[in-house]
Amino acid sequence: MRYYQLRDGNSQRLAVETDDGTYDLTSAKPQLRTFRDLLKAASIADTSPDTISTRHLDAAESITEERLDADVIDPVTADEVWAAGVTYQISEEARKEESDTPEMYLYVHDAERPEIFFKSTPNRTVGPDEDVGIRADSDWDVPEPELGIVLYEGEIVGYTIGNDMSSRSIEGENPLYLPQAKVYDRCCSVGPTVVTDIEDPHSLTLSMSIHRDGECVYRGETNTSEMKRTCEDLVSYYNAHNAVPELSVLLTGTCLVPDDDFTLQEGDEISIDIESIGTLNNSVTVV
Repeated sequence: MRYYQLRDGNSQRLAVETDDGTYDLTSAKPQLRTFRDLLKAASIADTSPDTISTRHLDAAESITEERLDADVIDPVTADEVWAAGVTYQISEEARKEESDTPEMYLYVHDAERPEIFFKSTPNRTVGPDEDVGIRADSDWDVPEPELGIVLYEGEIVGYTIGNDMSSRSIEGENPLYLPQAKVYDRCCSVGPTVVTDIEDPHSLTLSMSIHRDGECVYRGETNTSEMKRTCEDLVSYYNAHNAVPELSVLLTGTCLVPDDDFTLQEGDEISIDIESIGTLNNSVTVV
């Protein structure tokens, strides 16, 4: 099933898409206004979120595609977003190009322990069709399209799309500047949906395009099968010895990196598509 969160004035509504259509779960069960509400109900009932949804489909109102297009917001308001680095060969090569100390990235790619780092908070994360940010003090900025793992109390409950915005100039100057390169206003986008029934997250086509003034200035495609590490492995390291929040998203690393002479500009349009999940669209602004 695919879950969406929709605007409802100053509140939200929870929608679910099935093979038969899209339904407003909040209309059938007012207590279910967010994906978090659904996960809490499933946890209390000791069942799956899809089972809870199925119970209320007959009483739920249908939602038109036009309303989805107009009202969809971030599908999961995660308490924290974390990310993994150097999980694909291409991201390792990109790190080596940008950094004065490339050996450390090569070591992480080959090491048993992955790179897991804090990425974003709710007030720094944006949803579909909102602006992502590039830092005014950076002159080399790129989007990083990534499969996102949605976790409830540390357990995998679904998958989404994430954009791990990054200042390559700041990170490349010194690895100790990683937090400034990664964590800032509008540094992350998530959406447009959470999918709970993906059979194999390690076999999904992932593509990204960037448009500037109506012209495509970048397009790339790959597959999550190119990841060196599994989602389960990354989650195990994220959970280990860590006080994880109730609801979190773990981004799994980037595999599509524009050429070294490319940097984002204000007004650029970024589209990230992952098979079976959807397309995450964001424009770019300077922060």
